[in-house]
Amino acid sequence: MIRSLKITACAAALAALAACGNNEGGAAAPGSQKARAGIWAAGSSTVFPFATRVAENFARTSGGAAPRIESLGTGGGIQAFCAGVGPSTPDIANASRPMKQSEFDRCAQNGVTDIVEIKIGFDGIVIATARTGNSFNFELNDLYEGLAKEVPGPNGAFIANPAKTWNDVNKGLPNQRIQVYGPPPTSGTRDAFLELGMAPGGKLIPAVAAFKDDKTKFETLTHTLREDGAWIDSGENDNAIVQTLTRTPGSLGVFGFSFLEQNMDTVKAETIDGIAPSAETIANGTYPLARSLYIYVKKAHVGVTPGLEPFVQEFMSEGAAARGGYLQDRGLVPLPADQLTAERAKAAAMTSMARPN
Repeated sequence: MIRSLKITACAAALAALAACGNNEGGAAAPGSQKARAGIWAAGSSTVFPFATRVAENFARTSGGAAPRIESLGTGGGIQAFCAGVGPSTPDIANASRPMKQSEFDRCAQNGVTDIVEIKIGFDGIVIATARTGNSFNFELNDLYEGLAKEVPGPNGAFIANPAKTWNDVNKGLPNQRIQVYGPPPTSGTRDAFLELGMAPGGKLIPAVAAFKDDKTKFETLTHTLREDGAWIDSGENDNAIVQTLTRTPGSLGVFGFSFLEQNMDTVKAETIDGIAPSAETIANGTYPLARSLYIYVKKAHVGVTPGLEPFVQEFMSEGAAARGGYLQDRGLVPLPADQLTAERAKAAAMTSMARPN
């Protein structure tokens, strides 16, 4: 479900994308484009509440038009961002994973050649249940063995995943059906879950690890989730997943740590390799599913979209992104002081990123 700070319909977002097209004929020169009334940021549902909070504060203190913040998923936000330069494309892409090389190249093809990558803080991906549900201590390989579409069979050949309960996967887990509600393919949370959970879990299984040097085969095995009802795509609204857990006994959900903190009265996080997600374990990287969060700024829009640069400065300010700032109150895990200083320097200089490896 698309959420927006202003009331924006899906049709309007699609119309904007259609207007951008693939930017054939060349992007408008930054100096010739007509400025929008306000800032437009689109992307990650995880970054959405943080960007919304910054937008609220910015609108209150600047007196300008309220920034438009949309939750399209990381992939959807970057796709819109990379569609070209001009007022019909977002100024900022919010992302819960780094921009991919293919996305960067797509941007370049459409004239988006100067992109500023700014890390805003950390988040963790949690596997949660209703507070009244069973408790789990997952091992990383349990995630692969329970949720991968194909797993090694008795003779070593890969077969459709036969596991029906978590106890089938690991005798130390509850005898409870495998039913996990999680984000769709457009979501950075899903991408990060695959990269941080499923792939490392697959490497712990010899038959899967044997393909680790064959990138295509390994990714097919570890990045393809079950389609038999064990994994259920639940849209971009992480709050909807939280609500589903309380309505569906025995189910699990995958979403960002910030949503866990906001719903501790109804849901609980399960441990992975004995480590529970917390601000401390996410910041120091001991929690296996910790990740970084980003905003990507279209440099061609700086000085054209009113207030864009001050908005970015507010995002990285002491009162917002630092320890004790208002974004920490929303669930963002702040960067260490030295990293925050480095990211602020990039934001102040609007330093263009290099092509991802």
